Amino acid sequence: MAADARNLTGETLAVRPPDAGTTGAGRPPAAHPGRTAPPSPPPPDGRTAAFAAPARVPLPDASGPRDATTRLIAHGCWYPSADPSGTQAAFICDRGGVPQLWAGPVDGEAVRLLDDGPDPVTEVSWSPDGRWIAYTTAPGGGEHTRVLCVRPDGSDRHILAGAEPGSSAHLGCWAHDGSALAVTVAVPTAVPAPEATAEAAPPGPADAHLPAHWQGRTGGTGLLGPAPHTDPGPALPSGLLTVGTTALGAPGGRTAPAAGFGDGLSAYLVDPDGAAAPVLLAVEKDAATLRVCDLSRDGAFALLRRGPRGRREAVVLRTADHEPTCVVPVADGDPWIGGFSPRADTLWLRSNVHREFAVLLAAALDPRGRVRGWSVGAARENSDLELLRCARDGTFAVLAWNVRGMSEVEVLDTGTSGAGTGPPRSVALPHEVVTRVTDAGPRLLLALSGSRRRPGIWWLPGGANPVRTPWSSRDEDAVPPGRPPVRPVPLRPTARDGLRLNGWYYRAPGRGPGEPAPCVIHLHGGPEDQERPVLDPLYHEILGRGLDVFAPDVRGSSGYGRSFVDADLGRGRLAAIDDVADCAAHAVLAGLADPARLAVMGRSYGGYLTFASLVWHPDLFRTGVAVCGMSDLGTFFEGTEPWIAQSAAHKYGHPERDRELLRALSPMSRIDALRAPVLAVHGEHDTNVPPGESEQFVRAARERGVPAELLTLYDEGHEFLRADNRRLFRRAAADWLQRHLGT
Repeated sequence: MAADARNLTGETLAVRPPDAGTTGAGRPPAAHPGRTAPPSPPPPDGRTAAFAAPARVPLPDASGPRDATTRLIAHGCWYPSADPSGTQAAFICDRGGVPQLWAGPVDGEAVRLLDDGPDPVTEVSWSPDGRWIAYTTAPGGGEHTRVLCVRPDGSDRHILAGAEPGSSAHLGCWAHDGSALAVTVAVPTAVPAPEATAEAAPPGPADAHLPAHWQGRTGGTGLLGPAPHTDPGPALPSGLLTVGTTALGAPGGRTAPAAGFGDGLSAYLVDPDGAAAPVLLAVEKDAATLRVCDLSRDGAFALLRRGPRGRREAVVLRTADHEPTCVVPVADGDPWIGGFSPRADTLWLRSNVHREFAVLLAAALDPRGRVRGWSVGAARENSDLELLRCARDGTFAVLAWNVRGMSEVEVLDTGTSGAGTGPPRSVALPHEVVTRVTDAGPRLLLALSGSRRRPGIWWLPGGANPVRTPWSSRDEDAVPPGRPPVRPVPLRPTARDGLRLNGWYYRAPGRGPGEPAPCVIHLHGGPEDQERPVLDPLYHEILGRGLDVFAPDVRGSSGYGRSFVDADLGRGRLAAIDDVADCAAHAVLAGLADPARLAVMGRSYGGYLTFASLVWHPDLFRTGVAVCGMSDLGTFFEGTEPWIAQSAAHKYGHPERDRELLRALSPMSRIDALRAPVLAVHGEHDTNVPPGESEQFVRAARERGVPAELLTLYDEGHEFLRADNRRLFRRAAADWLQRHLGT
């Protein structure tokens, strides 16, 4: 989540009646691809748009010294990627009020803005040859993204993929020589007939123009196929992996049965110079995700991550014949799941297959890419391997462990052969949470967040403690002077069925230890997200109003093992709703919270839990603030993005087969029980959870005489990324809570 600007202004709450829709005067409604727009005519070659190669679109140069119009003192920097020498870094920074692409020396202050456009930047990757910086933007702050490239000096900026109307593109890895970038393109259209798929070739120059090791690979465009789980498996008596997998496609173009509401995803290798034709690596129909995470040095193998949440898989694909040679379940969370050793004889993966917690798995590969054997490279009891970064030269891997919400980082020497050569070395961290790790030549770059600072980037000299980059904001600038950030304390409630829960409690400054306070129960999204002890400007705003904040991890959250994540599946979601009430009761019984002044608030899935808590426990909370939350799971599936629906079906239920379950779990089915006033907040371009989910709940509340208001934020999607909008949201939410809870 992007860092926010300091709260220096006091905008008043702007509310729009729910019947007025989510578009303002002069603003066209946000189009939903594949549903509101007429179908595009088929390309002249007869192939559907889902298989059209991404097109290169030049953009104005951004070369020369550039700076943001507005300099925010309390800015955040995150998602670093280093040049081959490790002396320069590209990163995302919101010092101009919106997440933008910046670059500069890791040990100097001369940073430069490489893209001053209005669209938020979400990912960054510097090419291994140093010639290009690839990055992803979200036009309008919505769910659809584009992949762009720019020279380190700001010249030759262009869109690589995602420029076509209705499409979306996602960043993959670079070829190790920098000759090509992997991208995934999503287009909401039907997959071509098998014979068309097998015979189609991407448009563009002949493959003789490709780098040598890509020649001959433009003709065979088969669907990514299933491989049986028969590889030697770790820690299994039978020595075999036996986890079932849904087949989403097969080599040669024949597709297996699918859910029918997903998008077609196509993974390509694209030449950033535009001299060679895109190379189609893999295609999946009705897919939730597809990302190219690594390529072997010779290009013979690709490591793909696919599947809906809760059922992610790593696939080793032999690029010459598009044959999957290994399929193994991997953990949710960070999409960069692992990588190959320099000789491609070892595959490193972050996986929780047959385990409660994710570990580092090592697969020994034969020359054909098939698994010879498995071993565990690193594991910790009751802790997930959260981040895995393999060095470009293959000599070490960086491991970040999630220890009940806190991060611990280790460096494991792997040697050029890819085999571990000794125990890992610990890295001392100046703050609680690591969000990204990348190698920078002989050193590391770490993106850190903490309970008392904004996100920033540190570099790690060999054998020394991390050093803050000069362009990351200082700890003392995290918030305006006069009120330091609150460091939370952990709480461990027990649910009514005996399940142990977790959370972080923030005490408002000046409140006595034995004095019950008005308290806001804040619920994270996901459901698989996890509450972490990092500075949240929203919490800082609420605490400044004299209100406590309790941020629990109810069942379904990550960080506590697979069983805890899966405990909310099906009708277990009703128990998750009860967890919210049990967490509130725990805060009251601990003497922290005033039982007569409780509120519930959350974003995304937390917004759903907010709606649900207000109607399942109508007499417990004085008010609620639901941000981008689902109010009816049936209408959510009808309106959300197809690939999001594909993943959500595993968590909530299938929109057709489980219709009655979805109705029973929907807050709208119990709207008559609503008693407490509610504020709903939504981004106008949200196609993850469409704004209609908030509108219908507010409308129904008003029809029943319950006070309800709707705040729509312009130029935002599911995430609120612009500083002015985030500031408006914070103040509006805190005003609402203070008005209904008092201090």
